[in-house]
Amino acid sequence: MDGPARTCAGVETIVARVTVIGGGVGGMAAALLLARDGHRVRLFERLPRLGGKLAEHRRDGFALSLGPSLLTMPQVFRDLGLRLDLVEPAELCRYRFADGSTLTARRDPESMAAEVERLAPGEGAAWKAFHAWAARCLAAAERTYFAGPFGRPTRGARLDDLAAVAPGRTLHHLARRFFRDPRLVQYVDRYATYSGSDPYRAPAALGCIPALEHGQGGWYVPGGLPRLADDLATLLREAGVEVALETRVSEIITSADQVTGVRLTDGERVPADIVVANTDAAQLYGRLLPDRRRLRRIARLGPSSSALLLLAGVEGRTPGLPHHSIVFSADYRQEFRDIFGAGRPPRDPTVYIGCSAVDDHSQAPKGAENWVMLVNVPARDPARWPQSAESYRDMILEKLARRGHDLSGRLRFVDLFTPADLRDRYASWGGAIYGGATNGVFAPFLRPGNRGPRRGLYLVGGSVHPGGGLPLVAMGARIVARLIAEDFRPADVIRDGR
Repeated sequence: MDGPARTCAGVETIVARVTVIGGGVGGMAAALLLARDGHRVRLFERLPRLGGKLAEHRRDGFALSLGPSLLTMPQVFRDLGLRLDLVEPAELCRYRFADGSTLTARRDPESMAAEVERLAPGEGAAWKAFHAWAARCLAAAERTYFAGPFGRPTRGARLDDLAAVAPGRTLHHLARRFFRDPRLVQYVDRYATYSGSDPYRAPAALGCIPALEHGQGGWYVPGGLPRLADDLATLLREAGVEVALETRVSEIITSADQVTGVRLTDGERVPADIVVANTDAAQLYGRLLPDRRRLRRIARLGPSSSALLLLAGVEGRTPGLPHHSIVFSADYRQEFRDIFGAGRPPRDPTVYIGCSAVDDHSQAPKGAENWVMLVNVPARDPARWPQSAESYRDMILEKLARRGHDLSGRLRFVDLFTPADLRDRYASWGGAIYGGATNGVFAPFLRPGNRGPRRGLYLVGGSVHPGGGLPLVAMGARIVARLIAEDFRPADVIRDGR
């Protein structure tokens, strides 16, 4: 891996040896940016495919998403060089409340305000005010929280940005500030689940998400969202990144306060000047680079929620079925008490239903549908649940039948993907989707940062700053690339034998 410095237009650039641990989207984006910066990059992924949670389950001609179901902020990925051919569903989401009423969320803010007014007369103006607040909050977050590592002033930040994110207020308090109708409060509260958190404890700043959906849209990638990972893999090859699949890293090697490489599970030592860990932070500090103090800090956050996925091949077509829909529980507060308090699956769960075949017939055999049903559950092994995952599955299907989604006689199969599968496949904390929960108004600022405790170590991915979700992990990769550009100096290069 050693070699001479590169010279470009008379400017000498020292090439660093970079090892990226983990081929999720954050790791792929970081590897791509660092390779383009001239570094020599190797990426090690424990699974046989890149993309991390951006994955799918295939069976009998059905393609069923195991991870993200929509793409927001597509410009973040265009900036990486992806040529995105996107489809925008006719509806952002259709919400069905416990009383049988529905709310169809549309991208256009005026149409959305009219729909809110139809559901709850007098609340349309309140939604416009909420959306205006969300837009201000999002603009403040883009200037500050998303723009760089936490704690550093960023270019363009304004004095009023702190007030714009409603500090000290929970998402639920924010919802009640704008809306009187409890159904609309529940609609806003749902955005806490985008970070695997409890709306009664999560910060109000999560209320900026509707500004993304109604401003930039929620998009689908034809062929399924995992195609994003395939396209990123192509860019990695073009950039010269060396990718090793089905290869596990057992530890990060350090000398004094500097990383010097990694060790693979087969014993091979791979020298490196820079290590980028695209792993769950609890996994990093618990196994790869043991650090009790940092592990205790992560533990104080508590894990985010996990998910139980029902992956179903459904016979026939469902008239009027949208791409995305939500069937709400009757008692949202109790649902989150079950998840984060009792550590059990909710007795009355909210169910997300995704059916990409609505917009992409390639995702299911002709005349059939691919249903992904997701329920938020605790990050805990299902073996410790008060009921089996199979009996819980049956309860979910019975609930959906009562609420207008009766699949009796239409199911070709229903496969389960549980928190134990998430834990084992991705080495995530108990199966947590987003690492630590964002429970507490200051919780976003307690997430692990992008610089590690050793020189040359950097963190990226959903469990660290700025958070989980496709655009945020890509933003985190850009933050890491900028930090490395700032931090790396020729004197930092460590070579064998030195």
